[in-house]
Parts: sequence; structure tokens; C-alpha cells
Amino acid sequence: MSLSPDRAPEPSALSALDSRSREIFRRIVETYLASGEPVGSRSLSRQLPMTLSPASIRNVMQDLEEIGLIYAPHTSAGRLPTQVGLRFYVDALLEFGGLADEERVRIARQAREAAEGGGYENALTRTTTLLSDLTRGAGLVLTTKDDVRLRHIEFVRVEAEKALAVLVGEDGAIENRVVAIPANISASALTEAGNYLNAHARGGTLAEARAKIESARDAARNEIDELAAGLVDAGLAFWAGAGGARQQLIVRGQANLIGASSEAQELERIRLLFADLETQTDVIDLLHRAENGEGVKIFIGSENKLFSLSGSSMIAAPLRGADQRIAGVLGVIGPTRLNYGRIVPMVEYAAQILGELRRGR
Repeated sequence: MSLSPDRAPEPSALSALDSRSREIFRRIVETYLASGEPVGSRSLSRQLPMTLSPASIRNVMQDLEEIGLIYAPHTSAGRLPTQVGLRFYVDALLEFGGLADEERVRIARQAREAAEGGGYENALTRTTTLLSDLTRGAGLVLTTKDDVRLRHIEFVRVEAEKALAVLVGEDGAIENRVVAIPANISASALTEAGNYLNAHARGGTLAEARAKIESARDAARNEIDELAAGLVDAGLAFWAGAGGARQQLIVRGQANLIGASSEAQELERIRLLFADLETQTDVIDLLHRAENGEGVKIFIGSENKLFSLSGSSMIAAPLRGADQRIAGVLGVIGPTRLNYGRIVPMVEYAAQILGELRRGR
């Protein structure tokens, strides 16, 4: 059963929910997570710790429906949480349980025994299979190579502040990394960054590419300073915003440059250097984010755009390699009514064990 598409309620509406409304909403969600079935006012009146008539409960349910937290799948049916309602429950109301000692021991023992018997790749496979068995979901693992040498790189926006960095190695291996991006960066800037990298940094690792472009950026800044100094001294231009993030050269009276071909050429060179500098800055920022990209811990329903599973959820935790950098992701994919409180600590602990094994290789 997939969750109804819906609109996000106003934050003020959520914060204004009283304890009675929150408890009724909690019971609706927990019934859904346990059985997948809608719950009605009569059933809720028997579950609630306070005494409320079915009519009073229906009034609260109507309020919850109006702000987009629950919906009725059929006329006269009970209520289910919307996707936004489930997100609100996970973010604000869910209490994560502790991992049982026997599960903790089992995860650690299987991962370590698999690593001893067949190396780190075997540990990844065995742990992913174990998570699938324990959660009744599909296990997922995505690892990255610290020393991948790039043949091609592309950035694809998937959300307002998230992009997918697609890295193609010289050996043909493909890696996908979810990276945070500034909300104001345009699609054309992402494309330009990828084109710049493919033209200037092919054959290097991400770290080498970043160092090379940082060096080129510094050289461009030095050249701008040298070229601009002559124009400023001649009174043809002046600096605006010097020392800030975006420097700008303002030209005074372009008519003065007519016939002065050397100054015109220098001005054009400065313009090109500024454009290149801006591209390099965007590229360096994206490289840094790709090296240290954090994925979202929980995707619910249609939030899970990367996998196009509108009726599914994914719980994921980062695998950390040397220097605590993100070296991959481990997760579980299942229906939206996953037992989030139990599975989140389980996935996080498994990722922690695998991270330790990776760093110990």
C-alpha cells in the first residue's frame, strides 16, 4: 500500500498540535505501521489512554486531515497517515528503540567472520543479506573507491538541494554519490562544472582534481590582479567588492578604450578570467561535496526519487573510510510501513561495524 500524495502542512500547524491530537495521530500511524490498515474513531476510543467519545475523536481526525497529516482511503473508512504525516511522525514523534544484544552480537560476528574468511567484499555481501533477513526488506550497499581515477563525471540535480554525482572510472566502474548542493546553483552551472572537470581533470582522483583546479584558480586570480592593476592605475577601471566572495572590475568610460587595443585586450582577458574563476569555484565546491557527500538517512515514499519507488522507503547509513570520509552507503529498502524505530539503529550499527572493518584493512 502506497501513501497518498499530499501537500506539506504549515510548520505552525504542526507545532500547534496539542497533546490529545498528537496522541491520536500517533495511534493512527502506529496502527498503519503494524498492520497497514486504516483505523477508525471507535477503535481509537478503545486504544487511547484518555477517555474520549468517538465523536470527539472524529473531530480531531478532521483537523488532522485538514492540515494534511492523515487521509481516508475510502468513504466511511478509517484513516491512514499521508506521506507528509509519516515524515512528521518519523522526524518529531518516533522513539528509536535500542538494538537488542543478540542482534548486535549477530551483526558484528557475521561481518567479522565474513571479512576473515573472504575479505571486505564478502563482509559487505553477508551483512547486506543479514539486514535483509532481519528487517524483511531488501538490503542495499553502495561502496566507493578512494582512489578512483576519473574518465567522466556528471552532476544531476535530483532535489532542490541535492544532486547525484555520477563518477565513471578509467576502469569502467560507475559510482553514484548523493551530494548536497546550494539551493541557488543552476542546472547550467552543474552542467558547466561537469564539462570543466571532464576537460581539465580527466585521469585524476577527486582529490587530485580538486588540488589541480585550486591551483589553476589561484593562478587565475594572480593574473587578474596583474592585468587589472594597470587598468586601475591608468584610471580606466576600479575594483568593487574587493576582498569579498565575488570581486568585480568596474570599467570607467569604455569610450576611453577605443583605439587603445592593448587595454581592450587586457579587459577582455580579465572578463574571461572572471568567468573561468567562477566556474572553478563552483567545480571545487562540488568536488568537495562529492568527496564528503552525506546521504539522507530516511527516504519515505515519493521522496525516494533516486530509486523511483513511490510506495517504498529507504533507511540508509554512511560507511566511513579513512579520515571518516564517506566511503559508501548501507541501507534497507522496504514498504513505507517499515519498523523505523527498530531498523534505523540496526542499519547504523551495521554500518559502524563495516566502517571499522574497512579502516582496519
